[in-house]
Amino acid sequence: MARLGLGAGWTCAFANDFDPVKAGAYRANFPDAAAHFHEGDVWALDAAALPGRADLAWASSPCQDFSLAGARAGLGGGRSSAFFGFWRLIEALDAQGRAPRLIVIENVVGLLSSHGGADFAALGAALGARGYRFGALEIDAASVLPQSRPRVFVVAARDVPSALVGESPFHTRAVRAAYASLPEPLAQRWVWWRLAAPPARNTDLAALLEADEAVPWHTPRQTERLLSLMGPLHRARLAMSDGRAVGAVFRRTRIEDGRKVQRAEVRFDGLAGCLRTPRGGSSRQAIVVVEDGRARSRLMSPREAARLMGLPDSYRLPPTTTGALMVAGDGVAVPVVRWLAHELLEPLLTPAAVMAAE
Repeated sequence: MARLGLGAGWTCAFANDFDPVKAGAYRANFPDAAAHFHEGDVWALDAAALPGRADLAWASSPCQDFSLAGARAGLGGGRSSAFFGFWRLIEALDAQGRAPRLIVIENVVGLLSSHGGADFAALGAALGARGYRFGALEIDAASVLPQSRPRVFVVAARDVPSALVGESPFHTRAVRAAYASLPEPLAQRWVWWRLAAPPARNTDLAALLEADEAVPWHTPRQTERLLSLMGPLHRARLAMSDGRAVGAVFRRTRIEDGRKVQRAEVRFDGLAGCLRTPRGGSSRQAIVVVEDGRARSRLMSPREAARLMGLPDSYRLPPTTTGALMVAGDGVAVPVVRWLAHELLEPLLTPAAVMAAE
């Protein structure tokens, strides 16, 4: 999805993923995959497998664990140790004079604060040790898509033109707190990247849904079961809906009176909740439609999930529902990448920007 967001002006020299389902989706959507895609553990790669010198290296490592701080030997059991597998390659490329001009590291916002900021500081230390300056932007896909999906994008470069430094709406409280917690030597390598907000989103959840007759709906009993999981506040939202109202429903566990309770929560703000993968028991989002005082519900389809990531309908999803939802829920929003590339990454790589930095 990062490649789709970067667009046709970019050429992919090398890509890697260890997951067979996502690897299959990449091959199905990019005919040139055989020439540059490697399926397998990033730790099994060496710099000799990477061609030339890239303008950009992009890393979206698993977000279930943020254990970036501490000795690398202690990261073997953490899923985000994939970052240091990636970073080992960057170090090797740098030793050969082939380090990428830009690096983007994308992850959940928790990366900024995990372990009291120590993990983010460890990330910054790795970047700084190789001569990169870096800064973070927290971008919610809701600015361009009808999905609430905040993510952090750490952008690192060696050449930083002053024209690309300044205020941004994406310097959120979490970003500022991460900067404030950095040790002074790392704070000196920080960049406040200037990135303007994109044009206002002009579509909502309802606009991306399949036609009512094209998808299976819950039985009345299944719908009532779903609604029975709602607390008074969310029940009231259903009752206040006028005309035809379309909402997204997410089931989650809440602590009430000291015990765990499964709840269904609905939103009618035109947004879906953050898509997640089916792994680990994450529930699949549901759609509820209230019309003429009657509520109907159904599960969100894989194609709808893909649209909420900005994927075109021509994008080939895995054949199984679980596989398709995993690909969508574990990806990066395509229009967010396009905006970041257009407003920041591509200007950073222009000759005029490099001359300004020098």
